[in-house]
Amino acid sequence: MPTDAEDPAVPLQSTYRPRDALNLFRTVGFLARGAKDPTTVVDGQTLWRASRTPQGVTTLALRQSTEGVHATAWGPGAEWALDQLPRLCGADDDATGFDVSQHPTLAGLARRHATTRLTRTDLVFDAFASAVLEQKVTSLQAFGAWRALVSRFGERAPGPAPRPLFAPPAVDGWRRIPSWAWHRAGVEPPQSRTIVHNAQRGERLATAVLAADSPSARDRVLTSLPGIGAWTASETRIRALGDPDAVSVGDYHLSHQVGFALIGRRVDDDGMLELLEPWRGHRQRVIRLILAGGAVEARRGPRLAPEDHRRR
Repeated sequence: MPTDAEDPAVPLQSTYRPRDALNLFRTVGFLARGAKDPTTVVDGQTLWRASRTPQGVTTLALRQSTEGVHATAWGPGAEWALDQLPRLCGADDDATGFDVSQHPTLAGLARRHATTRLTRTDLVFDAFASAVLEQKVTSLQAFGAWRALVSRFGERAPGPAPRPLFAPPAVDGWRRIPSWAWHRAGVEPPQSRTIVHNAQRGERLATAVLAADSPSARDRVLTSLPGIGAWTASETRIRALGDPDAVSVGDYHLSHQVGFALIGRRVDDDGMLELLEPWRGHRQRVIRLILAGGAVEARRGPRLAPEDHRRR
C-alpha cells in the first residue's frame, strides 16, 4: 500500500517564501501560450499549471499571500514540481548589475515592474517544441497549434482544476504524432519535421542543454540541431532556463519594438543588438520591460492575414 507521499491521488503542499516582492501572475503567467493554453488557467487568485516533469505529469495550483506562494501539487511529478517551484517563481533570477537609471523610459518601466521575475521551467523539450511551433508564423497560428496538439496528444493532468488541463506529450509522444494531425493543427512540414526528428534525441538534448556551462555553450548545443537557428535557441533558453541575456534575433517584430522604445524609430536586428549592448548580460530583462510597457509603434498597414494550409 503506497504512503500518501507515494500516492499520486494525494496532493502535496509547500510554501515558497521569496526573498523579494513577487508578482506571481506576471512571472509564471509569462509561460502561457495564449489565453486558451491547455496547460495553464487562472481562476480568481489561483494560477493552475500542468506540466510533464522528469517524474511524470503534475498539476500545480499556485496562490500568493503575504506569507508567500502556496503550492498544491497533484500527480506523480508533484515532488519534483514543488522542489522546482522556487526557480519557477524566479528564485534564480539575479539582477545584480542591472542599471537602467540613465534611460528614463526603462527606469520608469523598471519601477512599475519591479516585482516581475524571470521564470524558468527546467523542462527543455517542452520549451523547445513550443518555440519550434512559433517559427515564422503569427502568435495566433502558433498558439492554436500548441492548443490542438497538446489537448489531443498530451496527457490529462490530475487535480481539481476549474477546466481540464493537459500536460504536453512525452518526448516520444511528439515523435509519434501522425502527419495528418500536424497538418490539421496548421503546422507546416518544416516545423513538424524539426520536432519529430529532434524528439529522437530529446532526453540527450535536454541533458546537454542543462549541463552546458554558459549561454554560448547552450546555443551551440541547440543550433547544432537540424531546423534550429538563433531565434529558436534563444526562445528555448528564455522559457526553460530564464536566461536574462537571451535576444531572439530574427523575430519579425522585436527589433522594431526595441528601436521604437529606446530611440523612437525602427531598427533592424543589428541595430537592436547595438542598442541593447550597454545592458549585455541583462538584454532579455530590457526586452521584457519594453514588452511589458506596451509602447509600440503605430501600425502602418493592414494586419498580417494568417494563411490556412490545412485544405491543401
